[in-house]
Amino acid sequence: MENPHLHSHLSPLPLLLLLLLLGSAYGVSAVGVNYGTLGNNLPPPKKVAQLLQATLIDRVKIYDSNPDILAAFSNTGIDLVVAVENRLVANLSKDPSVAAQWLASRVAPFLPATSVVAIAVGNEYLTSGDDKLEPNDLVQAMQNLHAALVARGLDRKIKVSTPHSMAVLAASFPPSSSTFAMTLLPTMTSIVEFLADTGAPFMINAYPYFAYRDNPTSVNLEYALLGNKTTVRDPKGYVYTNMLDAQIDAVRSAIGALGFGNRSMEITVSESGWPSKGEDGDKAATPENARTYNTRLIERAQANRGTPMRPEERVEIFVFALFNENKKQGGVPERNFGLFNGDGSKSYDVDLSCQFCSGGGFGEKAVGSSTAARGPSVWCVAKPHAEEGVLQAVVDFCCGPGGVDCREVYEGGECYMPEKVHAHASYAMNAYYQMHGRNYWNCDFKGTGLVTFGDPSYGRCRYSQQ
Repeated sequence: MENPHLHSHLSPLPLLLLLLLLGSAYGVSAVGVNYGTLGNNLPPPKKVAQLLQATLIDRVKIYDSNPDILAAFSNTGIDLVVAVENRLVANLSKDPSVAAQWLASRVAPFLPATSVVAIAVGNEYLTSGDDKLEPNDLVQAMQNLHAALVARGLDRKIKVSTPHSMAVLAASFPPSSSTFAMTLLPTMTSIVEFLADTGAPFMINAYPYFAYRDNPTSVNLEYALLGNKTTVRDPKGYVYTNMLDAQIDAVRSAIGALGFGNRSMEITVSESGWPSKGEDGDKAATPENARTYNTRLIERAQANRGTPMRPEERVEIFVFALFNENKKQGGVPERNFGLFNGDGSKSYDVDLSCQFCSGGGFGEKAVGSSTAARGPSVWCVAKPHAEEGVLQAVVDFCCGPGGVDCREVYEGGECYMPEKVHAHASYAMNAYYQMHGRNYWNCDFKGTGLVTFGDPSYGRCRYSQQ
């Protein structure tokens, strides 16, 4: 019998259409973070994975293919970007079989339980300053890894790219006139062509912090901190209210200058962040500025919007970094980009909370406690960035053909408020998950579900348990 109160979140779609929708690809507004491990005081990977499930972070980028990390992120609902270290690129470029063996030994054993979505070949490889790193090796290694993915039927799921520094550009301003450095043009042409042909994103590490720190008299701090009070005009009419958007569009122009302006290619900000501590006299690197920048950066990542040149084209962003790394080489700022200290305490106050994620979280108590560990009770909730249209279909399915008793999310029910699709979907998904034995595939819903270890119940709204 149809319930007249379930008007906003239950539509009469045919079952076949629901199943097709649940099986289709969908767009998400992902918030990523870089997880470096150059520290001697960091929590173990399993604890990091468990704790990240309590946050809005749903993509993690690492700097190697550490098997402990890949294993730790299995069945977490968090996507992973793994990496080939710079020193290994030449070896993978020499023979396709070497790349195939790397994939077989370093990544394939963890699939599909661990959701690997990309392989970053090298990191700032072309601007590392290491004369032993041959540019052509980078291109060939990328091609060999892609061929290995094709051979396994994984090339649509896992993309191959390489993160660049802004130094690959001859100049970044004005954005509309930007080009790649002359010495890199042949290599960049090959890379961009590869990315366009394979549907992989162009990865750029962009840091307004360094631009401001090195030119404090000519760069406005609010402009560098992603504020909206300052405007900078490009000669072609584009108006920029923050430096990061200008940096992204500079990369767009450089890609266009190579003749690929009409090809579809997403740009991913593979690193961006602000340190909370710097060298003596560095007035930019403060906890206040770091909090402001990264809070705005996360909000920008969630906003699912583009830049002045491409307003409708979303930009995926990975915050740098998850932890302060006390063994990282370089100056003081390099060791203080973390949102968190090694003991799990916050470097400064930044909100990563997710209302319908796991009940655990980062903090001094969380890292040392057992509340986030897997126990006899687990629940299923909607991923924080799942598209509302897909979640609507989940509600329709669970509360209809799926057989879930959804009275609590009807008007007047204990879980009706907040009246949001995300909240209602979480309740319905969990009920379906509990009904069917709490197998991880019963909380998949084609990537929109997330198994959590903390009770998501709130107020008088109680989530069922098996």
